[in-house]
Amino acid sequence: MTEYLTNYMKYIQERLEKCQSSEELDEIMAEHKDKIAFMQHERIVHFLVTMLFAFILIVFFAVLIFKVNLAVLSLVTIVLVLLMFYIKHYYFLENTVQKMYKVYDSILEKQKKLKESAK
Repeated sequence: MTEYLTNYMKYIQERLEKCQSSEELDEIMAEHKDKIAFMQHERIVHFLVTMLFAFILIVFFAVLIFKVNLAVLSLVTIVLVLLMFYIKHYYFLENTVQKMYKVYDSILEKQKKLKESAK
């Protein structure tokens, strides 16, 4: 997903820079709106999974406090590592979606300029 989003952001920026017609800009806008919707969904799913892992970590940690056991310590360690990776990925998704909003604003601005120049 990280590579996909990174490549998409490069692609959309290049396409936006080269765009000169209103029709092409409308196509870019429609495509970009769809991608934003997909990534918002992806972000929500990853947020829920991250919160689930955080809850599981709290439960395992509580069990570890009451019953010191090597198996439970192993589970706490595994879930903690997984949680760190989920947080890192969620952070990337959140920042990229916010960048997508800025690209959306750029598309709107370019549409306004093209409409003004057409008058």
